[in-house]
Amino acid sequence: MYDAETQTREPRPFATFERMESQVRSYSRSFPAVFDRAEGSWQYDKEGRGYIDFLTGCSVLNYGHNHPAMKRALMDYIESNGVVHSLDMHSRAKAEFLEALEGKILKPRGMNYRAQFTGPTGANAVEAALKLARKVTGRTNVIAFTNGFHGVTLGALAATGNSHHRTGAHMPLSGVTRMPYDGYFGEGVDTAAQLEQMLSDPSGGVDKPAAIIVEVVQGEGGLNVASAEWLRKIEKISHKHGALFIVDDIQAGCGRTGSFFSFEGMGLKPDIVTMAKSLSGMGLPMALVLVKPEFDQWKPGEHNGTFRGNCHAFVTAKAAIDTFWADDSFGAEVQKKGERLRKRLREIALQNRSVVKGVKGRGMMCGLDVGSGEISDPVVDEAFKRGLIIETSGAHDQILKVLAPLNITDADLDAGLDILADCVAEVAGRQALGSAA
Repeated sequence: MYDAETQTREPRPFATFERMESQVRSYSRSFPAVFDRAEGSWQYDKEGRGYIDFLTGCSVLNYGHNHPAMKRALMDYIESNGVVHSLDMHSRAKAEFLEALEGKILKPRGMNYRAQFTGPTGANAVEAALKLARKVTGRTNVIAFTNGFHGVTLGALAATGNSHHRTGAHMPLSGVTRMPYDGYFGEGVDTAAQLEQMLSDPSGGVDKPAAIIVEVVQGEGGLNVASAEWLRKIEKISHKHGALFIVDDIQAGCGRTGSFFSFEGMGLKPDIVTMAKSLSGMGLPMALVLVKPEFDQWKPGEHNGTFRGNCHAFVTAKAAIDTFWADDSFGAEVQKKGERLRKRLREIALQNRSVVKGVKGRGMMCGLDVGSGEISDPVVDEAFKRGLIIETSGAHDQILKVLAPLNITDADLDAGLDILADCVAEVAGRQALGSAA
């Protein structure tokens, strides 16, 4: 493209990234555009083309892009020369976030936790949780589950099931015993009973665990959903065998399933809860470990991180709580929207039985099981060409995962699902032609 003002040729749009950025990048390979701005459910590239966002930073932007309440709170804070970074020193921004967390999230739910601010990623929250469980119990073994995803730093990666990420460690990953998640062997197989039997058998070969860590809905693992009954059994097993019960709510939390925590209404009282992603509300890095007071046994500075005092994230996190979680109305809206999403996905599945195996997930964390990446990858590519950003998950990239903003308008949700439906039908048609040939 020729730039008349500078009388130079504009370089290829991705030349800088190709020249400077590591090969480790992944999402940019699926979505070849240079994004320039974003608002609500939409992202826009440098040419001004809009894309409906069904990825939202992999559930980092549950409230959409640049929500005005959070943006205003942050701008006011910056303009008043508010403290930006505070390590773990006291700050007004942190105090106001903690008060909102306690008063509008924890107390109304009858939850009593201490808040530990870790390094700003979900993986660091998991690292802290596992370290603390081992410190409290004096044990080393952790039980995690098939298809679980907890991060890619070494401790969290040991608890992650995905072989692609595990092989990236290039060293043994130890200290974790893998057990089957709910439904892993199909209906009628009680994997909680299997775990209990193995732990109770002195010859079962499983060391007494420091913790059992579980996701209520496995996001990266393929939108597998654990039942409340199974989760209660796992919690009971944890406590019977002297282990801490950890819920990883990093992707499924902050409203994604229709309640602030994914485990609400299930009769669970986790010893530790890990959070990140949409906690800051606006995409600013922030992670949190909620710990029952009796297990808060850290020595000062025993787990730290330079960026555990991101005051800008505290400001937007408070604004998110104030805006969306002052009462139960937003959660009810998300549940209703989740029903709308699931109904439409079922329709798409019925219309494309040749390639769609079914609908998976819960709330606004649902998707289509198309069996393999051979189907999902072309759908993702075709959708992007038509103005929809959607990604995959699961062991074989077989799930087309919808992570639209929780406050997306019905019109935008329907428009995105229309594109998805057309793309699934397009790829199904290609498959049929290929089979006929």
